Amino acid sequence: MAIKTTLKMGDPRLLQPAASVSAFDTPELHALIADLRDTMAALNGAGLAAPQIGVGLQVVIFGVHSTPRYPDAEPVPDTVLVNPALTAIGTDMDEAWEGCLSVPGMRGLVPRHTHLHYRGFDQFGAVIDRTVSGFHARVVQHEVDHLLGILYPMRIRDLRNFGFTEVLFPEQTSVE
Repeated sequence: MAIKTTLKMGDPRLLQPAASVSAFDTPELHALIADLRDTMAALNGAGLAAPQIGVGLQVVIFGVHSTPRYPDAEPVPDTVLVNPALTAIGTDMDEAWEGCLSVPGMRGLVPRHTHLHYRGFDQFGAVIDRTVSGFHARVVQHEVDHLLGILYPMRIRDLRNFGFTEVLFPEQTSVE
């Protein structure tokens, strides 16, 4: 449908919890998902949450086949996830570098659960129920955080591990 402006860190709308979606398979929901897809593709993102384009609904999309932002990431299936619920499996966590379309040009070392179960719905109301690990689990947690009003810098344990991509990784020509 359209490439939307992505809200940037500092915009208070990014800190608001998103409302549940109550109606599936509607023209409005399909239009929102099309806007999310177009915007994510234009920015080479791994995922995007509705609040990032100013829509306060519990809708995220994600999927990675290859992206210059995460060149070594394993594939993650294209997914529309509405009204998600996450459950960590075990206590294993790892730290990895993350970026965000709402925090352009920066990266941070973020702890996330290694293994995860998530459940929600697609845009038609069909149940999505998956157990995942690795980068897939990281992407889901990052996107669902947006629905809770959490940006990844809020999860960084040591701010010495947060900075501009071009300074932290000068050998990369990554774009945010």
